[in-house]
Amino acid sequence: MEWTGARYADKPTVEVRTWIDAPPDRVWALVSDISLMPAMSEELQSVEWLDGADGPSVGARFVGHSKHEAFGEWSTTSHVIECEPGRVLAWAVQDPASPSAIWRFRLRPENGGTELSQWMQLGPGRSGLSAAIDRMPDKEQKIVFVRLREFERSITTTLGHIKKQAEA
Repeated sequence: MEWTGARYADKPTVEVRTWIDAPPDRVWALVSDISLMPAMSEELQSVEWLDGADGPSVGARFVGHSKHEAFGEWSTTSHVIECEPGRVLAWAVQDPASPSAIWRFRLRPENGGTELSQWMQLGPGRSGLSAAIDRMPDKEQKIVFVRLREFERSITTTLGHIKKQAEA
């Protein structure tokens, strides 16, 4: 990831793509099963659907419990904002009108397999990162850059796990 000098208010993003030698429906089965995600992440510890939901659909909510060396432990509620089976799954973290983050998986048939991307956007709503920026406003760009780089590494790991499972 290259230095961008982005600030939190810029709603900076990161995206990673991979090609998977499996059809989109196989990849979708993995991407849409949020119960698999904690095993693919160092930060996300557990997840569960809320309000009786048992899978993704627009408006469905789930809670995620996370842990980070610098930020401690926390829980967030996410709201599914896009869900097109076999194509896209996206959720807004905390307030869907002003999320602390947006996450999105996109699937596209390609060369007999699937191109899978995972994208995320910081902000515009406040998050744990906002508290760090409040304490050290002169370091905001570095704080944002370091966090985006962490997300890029995490996304790369997640996509690697999905690829391995889908191709097995």
